[in-house]
Amino acid sequence: MALEPEQPAERSAAAEEGRGVRPGMGRRVIALAWPVIAQNLLETTIGVVDTLLVARLGAAAIAGVGAALQIVFFLLAVLNAVTVGASILVAQAIGAGDVAGARRVAKQALAWGVLAALPLAALGAAAAGRLIGLLGVEADVAAVGTAYLRVSMITLPGLLLSFAAGAVLRGAGDTRTPLVVSVGANLVNAVLAYGLIYGQFGLPALGAVGSAWAAATGRALGAAVLVLILVRGRGGLSLRGRAGWRPRFGAVRRVLALGVPAAVEQALASGAFTALTVIVATLGTQQLATQRITFNALSLAFLPGFGFAIAASTLVGQSVGARRPGEAAAAARASAAWAVAWMVGVGTLYFAAAPWIIGLFSDDPGVIALGARSLRVLAAAQPLWGLLFVWSGALRGAGDTRFPLVANSLSMWAVVGLSAGAVAFFGADLPVLWAFFIPCSGLAALADWRRFRRLAARGLRPAA
Repeated sequence: MALEPEQPAERSAAAEEGRGVRPGMGRRVIALAWPVIAQNLLETTIGVVDTLLVARLGAAAIAGVGAALQIVFFLLAVLNAVTVGASILVAQAIGAGDVAGARRVAKQALAWGVLAALPLAALGAAAAGRLIGLLGVEADVAAVGTAYLRVSMITLPGLLLSFAAGAVLRGAGDTRTPLVVSVGANLVNAVLAYGLIYGQFGLPALGAVGSAWAAATGRALGAAVLVLILVRGRGGLSLRGRAGWRPRFGAVRRVLALGVPAAVEQALASGAFTALTVIVATLGTQQLATQRITFNALSLAFLPGFGFAIAASTLVGQSVGARRPGEAAAAARASAAWAVAWMVGVGTLYFAAAPWIIGLFSDDPGVIALGARSLRVLAAAQPLWGLLFVWSGALRGAGDTRFPLVANSLSMWAVVGLSAGAVAFFGADLPVLWAFFIPCSGLAALADWRRFRRLAARGLRPAA
């Protein structure tokens, strides 16, 4: 007796199950990505508002804040070893149904994060002036940058704690809680920034450094709320109880094995941006201020890429933990497709509205012209950055943090080398330097994609 032909819907479902892929992957990617995008949009919007407030104090103020933030981001990248490794291991443990293992990783991540931040905060605050001096900025810029950096260093443990707690929740698949907490934290930041910069609401007028105190206060409150939520329990992951909080070298070894390469990668990337800042500083304060304005304005365009990278890392990690390699590959592909679609649209908008966007930050015709040219160059690079973010995130979720370290760091430092040569030998200005990101980022994205495809072909395994 002849068998009845398999219906198309049944064949599709069977094929997906055979590859270890559950239907609705695109929806799962969006469900994880949109809170991350919204949270980053909120935080970036507050950052833009802070920049606008500081910009009214003059070019030296905005350049000084930008220089200080460059160093802060570099130091955070060094401490990011704990947060990245914890997020990967929590995701893989949740995927494998090992809630106790996820709990142990989360507690150790929070404890070691704060422990590592304390000495770095003390050293950074004491050496703030010397660190800013390494950037070679002018005296008025250095004065603002030193004051801002000192406050940022003092409050570094709270900042790192907020990042670590958010990373643990995202690894567990909860991206909405960090969004909700971020709303409250950034509202506090916005109100305090206006009050402390200009002396409103009965607060002292601290100038540019008031922005640092406002940001630190908002993030500290957010960190406290996130830790409380984790202790009480969210999504099956509860950190209640005294057991497991004492820092243990053995427990953190797996976290650091994954996190250190990712942290070195981010440190090298931040170092590259710092070196690029030094190169731009040789072109004068106007170009340095324009660099800060351009990058701050464009930071909104990065958000889809970051959001879909987090979605890829979380879903790939959980799928690897659940021994579903086909689902991991499907999550990465869906994340990449969504990232490119969003970033093409955002890049197009930024390209068309570049003069108007820069005009929001400055009324200097020279800054507007230079910034618009720079913004259009960077807008053209957005789809490539989206692919770079997603395929790097997919590799990290799979437990491979070393390959992105090599590929992405080589890309960033190639931009620095090309920029130094272009300025020294051809007198290039800021838009030319930004243009080097287009080929370098494209090559790094291609390398990351090829690496993930090879790993998926061999079968993905949880981190040891």
